[in-house]
Amino acid sequence: MEPMHMHESRSRGITRATAFSLLLFTAAGAQAAEPAPEAVSSAPLGADPVTDGAIISVSLGFGALSELVLTTGEIVPQQPQPSSRLLSIDRLALHKHESSAGPTSSIAALIVLAYAVVDPIATGYRNRADSALVDAVIYAEALALTWAATNLAKLTVRRPRPVAYQEQERLYELYGMEDAPSITETDTSLSFFSGHTALAAAVSSTATYLAFVRSPDSARPWITLSAGTALTAFVGVQRVRAGEHFPTDVIAAAMAGAGIGLLVAHLHRMDGSSEQPLWFGFRSVTGGGMLELGGALEGKAKVRSQVATRVPTR
Repeated sequence: MEPMHMHESRSRGITRATAFSLLLFTAAGAQAAEPAPEAVSSAPLGADPVTDGAIISVSLGFGALSELVLTTGEIVPQQPQPSSRLLSIDRLALHKHESSAGPTSSIAALIVLAYAVVDPIATGYRNRADSALVDAVIYAEALALTWAATNLAKLTVRRPRPVAYQEQERLYELYGMEDAPSITETDTSLSFFSGHTALAAAVSSTATYLAFVRSPDSARPWITLSAGTALTAFVGVQRVRAGEHFPTDVIAAAMAGAGIGLLVAHLHRMDGSSEQPLWFGFRSVTGGGMLELGGALEGKAKVRSQVATRVPTR
C-alpha cells in the first residue's frame, strides 16, 4: 500500500499544478481585458453566418446524437486482449488508479471551457461587439467539431479503457482464457480518444491563435500558450492516472484538438479584406428598435438581413 505521506504529497503537487495553470489563464484573461489601442489586430477575423452556422449545427447535431447512442448500451465493446499486446508506453496505464484523478481532470477541463466563454467577452470590451461575436463563433465551431470528431473516433475504434483491461485480466485469472466472460458495458470501450484532452487542446490552441492575432505585441499570447499547454497536459495525465485512457489516447486527443482549434481559427482570417463578413447591430425605428444581422459575400456587395422585428423601447 502506498504510504499516506506520499499520497498527500502527490495530491498537494496536483493542486499546485492546477492552481498555477489557473493563475496563468487568469493572467491571460486579464491581459485580454485591458483596453487596447486602435488597430491592435495584425489581421481581421470574420465569420459567415451561413457557413459557420451550418458547420456548428451539423457538428453539434452529430455530437449530441452519437452521445445518445453511446448511452443506450447497444454498442457492445470488443473483448480486451492480453495486456502483453499493448504498446510499451500504454502499459504504463495499467497501474493502481487514483480515484481523485478523474474529478480533478474534469475540473481542469471546465476551467479551460470557462476561458472560451470569458475570452470573447474580454474581446468585446477591448475591441467591439462584433469582434466578440466573431471570437465566440470561432470557439463554438472549434468545440463542436472537436466533440463530433471525438465521438466519431470512439464509435469507430471502440478501444477498451485501461480499467477494462485490468478487469478482463482478472476474469482470465478466474475462469481461464477460453471460458472468461467478456465485458459488455459500452463505456468501457470508449478509450480512444480522450474527449477531455481534445476539448482542452482545442480551446487552448484557439485561444492562443486569437491572442496572437488580437494582441501580437503583448505578453498575452505567450501567457495563453503556456497556460493552455500546461492545462492540456495536466488533463491528459490525470485521465491516464484515473485509468480512463492510455497515453496514446491522450496524445492523439491533444493532436486532434489542437489541430482543429488552429485550423478553425486560421480559416476565419480575412487578410487583405476591408469588408466585415459578419456584423450585428441595433437601430431605432418608429415605435421601437430593430435588431439586424448582416454579412458581405466575397467579391460582392454587402447583404443585410433583419433577424428580428421591432423591439419596443420603453
